[in-house]
Amino acid sequence: MFVQLLAATGVLAVLTMVPGPDMAVVTRRSLVSGWRDGLRTVGGITAGLLVWGALAVVGLAAVLAASATAYTIVKLAGAVYLGYLGVQALLQSRRGRSTTDPAAVNSPAPAGNPWRTGLVSNLFNPKIAVFYTGLLPTLAPAGLPPHLGMALLVLVHAALTLTWLGGYVLVLAKARAFFERPAVRRAMDRVTGVVLIGFGIKVAASQP
Repeated sequence: MFVQLLAATGVLAVLTMVPGPDMAVVTRRSLVSGWRDGLRTVGGITAGLLVWGALAVVGLAAVLAASATAYTIVKLAGAVYLGYLGVQALLQSRRGRSTTDPAAVNSPAPAGNPWRTGLVSNLFNPKIAVFYTGLLPTLAPAGLPPHLGMALLVLVHAALTLTWLGGYVLVLAKARAFFERPAVRRAMDRVTGVVLIGFGIKVAASQP
């Protein structure tokens, strides 16, 4: 059982480190609002994973994964939300470019609670439901009851996400002096804006 759990942890670690919407949202919040808000965003994302995990354990996520209508509703809501965050970043980069006051070039903090931003962006990603109901059961240790094994892996995945994204936020904080340069800030606003919109389009085009 320990070997199976170790192997499952390795798979989850690789999947956690693959860049996705969560990392883009964390990058945006960390660079504009600072590392504290970045960590709060990571906390919201982790809470979203725990919600999806709880739904998967009780079987509700499987209903979403199997229902084309429910899947479409959630994915479109998620695509719109990611698109909104991306457009917000692009507009802020334009405001920063138009000002002649160097002290005012820094983008204002994004609206909304960072924890809620992380939570909503994660909950509106239906791929998590597919992942938790499709892959997680195959990784669950055979020596445990299915529900318990899945619950354990959800906790492992949440811990890995918290550690990986939390560490990423702290790395960004170390380089904040570089990212606070007006030209760099505008460029990052544009890049993260385009990336968020791109992930929104990808989510909208995804299939169960």
